[in-house]
Amino acid sequence: MSETKIALVTGANKGIGYEIAAGLGALGYRVGVGARDEARRETAVEKLRAGGVDAFGVPLDVTGDQSVTDAAELIERQTGRLDVLVNNAGISGEMGPGWVQDPTTLDLDVVRTVVETNVIGVIRVTNAMLPLLRRSASPRIVNLSSAVSSLTRQADPDIEIGPIMAAYAPSKSFLNAVTVQYARHFAGTNILINAACPGLVATDFTGFHGPRTPEQGAATAIRLATLPDGGPTGSFFEDDGVIPW
Repeated sequence: MSETKIALVTGANKGIGYEIAAGLGALGYRVGVGARDEARRETAVEKLRAGGVDAFGVPLDVTGDQSVTDAAELIERQTGRLDVLVNNAGISGEMGPGWVQDPTTLDLDVVRTVVETNVIGVIRVTNAMLPLLRRSASPRIVNLSSAVSSLTRQADPDIEIGPIMAAYAPSKSFLNAVTVQYARHFAGTNILINAACPGLVATDFTGFHGPRTPEQGAATAIRLATLPDGGPTGSFFEDDGVIPW
C-alpha cells in the first residue's frame, strides 16, 4: 500500500474547499478535487498541480446517487483507498433582503433543497466512501458546519450570531446531529469524525463579506483531517476550540 495519504474534498473547486485541498496537498496528501462543474474542477486541479499538489479531479454532485457511486468507483480505481473525507460542499439556499431567511414566509422547497445538499448529500457521500475509508490505517471525516448551527449560541440574546437563516442554520444543526450519530457508531474504531466551523470567510458564498480569508477558514478542517490516532471525535470545533452544540 502506498504511503501517500489520499483525501477527497467535496466542493473543492473554489473558496474554502479549494484551500482545504491546497493545505492537505501541501502536507503531502494526494487530493481528489470533488466538484460538479467540469471546467471549474479542472481549472482547480491545474492550479493545485502548478502549486505542487498531487491533485486529481473527481466529478461529483453530492445530490445524485449515481454521481456519488461513480465518484467512489473512480477513487477505487485511482487510489484503492481513502484516508480523509472532507464534506465541504454546501449551499445557503435563497436569501431574502439583508441575507435573511424568514421562517414565517420560508419557501419549503428552499428548505428541501438546502437539506438535500447540506445533510443528505453528506450522508450519501460518507456512506459511499466508507468502504474506501475502512482500508485506511487512520481514517478521518470532517463535516463543514457553521457556528450559526449552535443552538446554544442562537438561543443566547447576548450573543450576536448574524441574521435569521431559517433554512441554512437548521440544516447545519441537523448536520451536527448526524455527525454525532456517526461518531457513536464509530466508537471504539479508528475512524474519527468531527464538525468544523470555518468562521465568517470572504467568499462568493458570503458575497465576499467577512473578516477571514479562505486560507484561514480552511485551517480547522485541515487540523481535524490530520488528527493523530486517539484524537477527539464527535465534536464541533472552530479556531479557538470546541463550539457548544
